[in-house]
Amino acid sequence: MIITRAKLKDLDGLVNLFDGYRVFYKQDSNPAGAKRFLTQRILEGNSIIYMAYIDEEAVGFTQLYPLFSSVSMTSMYLLNDLYVDAKHRGKGIGEALINRAKQLCQSEHNKGLAIQTAFDNPAQHLYERLGFVKDTDLHLFWSRV
Repeated sequence: MIITRAKLKDLDGLVNLFDGYRVFYKQDSNPAGAKRFLTQRILEGNSIIYMAYIDEEAVGFTQLYPLFSSVSMTSMYLLNDLYVDAKHRGKGIGEALINRAKQLCQSEHNKGLAIQTAFDNPAQHLYERLGFVKDTDLHLFWSRV
């Protein structure tokens, strides 16, 4: 398995995974929209996307968004997206992607990683096994819709 930072040349495989990820979260399939969104992220550099490859096949990805903590005056990342193709699950791909994100935080001396996921996401056991702790702070969200 190879973990690499996504570039424009990786878009085809990434779009397929990203579309599958969105469908998992009950969104309509939209490969064209996914391609536009991901192209923007890569060109603008406002997220970091790591991809996992097995035998040159894109099998998983994670997307990190930069955040800042005013209290600790340090940077951190939001691990907003993590997805492994269904036929490749159980092979340590998700763990490898998370560990690559952790390495980035360590190399940049960041505060850490926050994960945003559905409350019923079965991957929560993986996150906890890898040292993530459920945050007991009150979380609120305002939506314009």
